[in-house]
Amino acid sequence: MKIFWFIPTHGDSRYLGTAEGARTLNHNYLKQVAQAADSLGYEGVLIPTGRSCEDPWVVASSLLSVTTRLKFLVAVRPGLHQPALAARMAASFDRMSNGRLLINLVTGGDKTELEGDGVFLDHSERYEQSAEFIRIWREILTRSHDGETFDYEGKHLQVKGAKLLYPPIQKPHPPVYFGGSSDAAHDLAAEQVETYLTWGEPPADVAKKVVDVRARAAKRGRTVKFGIRLHVIVRETEEQAWAAADALISRLNDDVVERAQTAFAKMDSEGQRRMAALHGTGKKRARADLEISPNLWAGVGLVRGGAGTALVGDPQTVAARIKEYADLGLDTFVLSGYPHLEEAYRFAELVFPLLPVALQEKLAGGTPFGPFGEVVANVYVPKVSQS
Repeated sequence: MKIFWFIPTHGDSRYLGTAEGARTLNHNYLKQVAQAADSLGYEGVLIPTGRSCEDPWVVASSLLSVTTRLKFLVAVRPGLHQPALAARMAASFDRMSNGRLLINLVTGGDKTELEGDGVFLDHSERYEQSAEFIRIWREILTRSHDGETFDYEGKHLQVKGAKLLYPPIQKPHPPVYFGGSSDAAHDLAAEQVETYLTWGEPPADVAKKVVDVRARAAKRGRTVKFGIRLHVIVRETEEQAWAAADALISRLNDDVVERAQTAFAKMDSEGQRRMAALHGTGKKRARADLEISPNLWAGVGLVRGGAGTALVGDPQTVAARIKEYADLGLDTFVLSGYPHLEEAYRFAELVFPLLPVALQEKLAGGTPFGPFGEVVANVYVPKVSQS
């Protein structure tokens, strides 16, 4: 099981939808989050993309020298730069990091933001372009190991004699991750990517996606891995966890939620539509309305675009829910929590011991010590003074 954390390049806080409790977004804070994830045993970190975020490639590059084994899931955005340039960037990062790069293919679904970035294609055209983009990207990197060139002429993109002189460390190329809920997205995933990521929908809905993408990939003679993007709110007891969920949205008011939902409704993203449908009009605040599946809470999506659900509960319950998703065929879990620094520690300390997280066995430092004694097999053993 691969557990990823999240670098909050769009800001961080103790409360959603308000500046109260917000933290200064600077490199020092992002470094703290990355180093925590690196030392705690997370497989890697997702760095988000969009105009509300710091640039993911610049941020990832800045965190290379302050981490040792952490992998970086970094976005490429078709339409914002050419696939040949993206291939060179990927190869350079992979070489400089000694193979710590993962690629997140992001097609985008916010029309206003896309047009601001100079992308005026509709939904179907964007997926056509994305398929051509990643096809070219993959071929350039794959052929670079043998010094070959590549020609391609598509509807939206073309290259002639594309060549990469410095190949990546990973062969044939850094793995590609991708998420999307439309038919076009599932086709793209089946044809082009290594890992398909879904946002945190109820297990039955996730199972349908897995079956569909797996079948489409099989028709192409391919296999695809699967993962999920979720927030987590874990505490030592169920009551504490649900109190923390309530506190996270305790500063929201109807105007803030309405503005957010209005903006989300303008997007042509099928995934965003499915997220919004989980909490209806956005006016629901009670646990009974927002707990859409056992321990799966849609409160984050009231004001946050994209991944809008969280697993809420005590460590044993949250671990059990994660295992339910794993039983569907998912092996990658991209998690986050507010604030991201403290929650990275909390989740690792409370839930990692209950999950098959392989990296835990590789961490240096040996047995953890408390302030007055030694922890052995998660049982506190005090050291008694002879004085």
